[in-house]
Amino acid sequence: MNLYTAYYSSPVGQLKLQCSDKFIKTINFCDVEGEIQNDEHKLLHACAKQLDEYFAGKRKQFTLPLNQDGTEFQTKVWDLLSKISYGKTISYNELAKQYGDLKAIRAVASANGKNNIAIIVPCHRVIGSDQSLVGYGGGLWRKKWLLNHEAKYHLGVQEFNFMDAAK
Repeated sequence: MNLYTAYYSSPVGQLKLQCSDKFIKTINFCDVEGEIQNDEHKLLHACAKQLDEYFAGKRKQFTLPLNQDGTEFQTKVWDLLSKISYGKTISYNELAKQYGDLKAIRAVASANGKNNIAIIVPCHRVIGSDQSLVGYGGGLWRKKWLLNHEAKYHLGVQEFNFMDAAK
């Protein structure tokens, strides 16, 4: 399988975009130093365009073909993440309930953390049961920024009131 890579400069830092011939496979936060080469591929261009629209507050849903490698369990959790509406948050507890097994909360949280398609598969929309910002691979400051960005365009508020993240 061919993988094509491009880097996207966003308000929350560099994103590494990867696609196969048919699917977006990865959107990860990364630190890039030095000269980088961006592959030419229509999916990478479409992804960058939709991210531009998202960051401009004009796009609330993405329409890209996605595929990331994972177990059947992880895939189901990622599908549930994709159904969390723009500007909304749910708790890990609620995500486990949606999965159908409240006892699976840790496994659900682990699958959430293994999501490799940041922003588009919105794992940033999952917060603690006490409304705290917990657990985000891109860093809690990015999670807060993304949630505030969505709150601004969805609810018209400048900053959402989150509890301080657990330290």
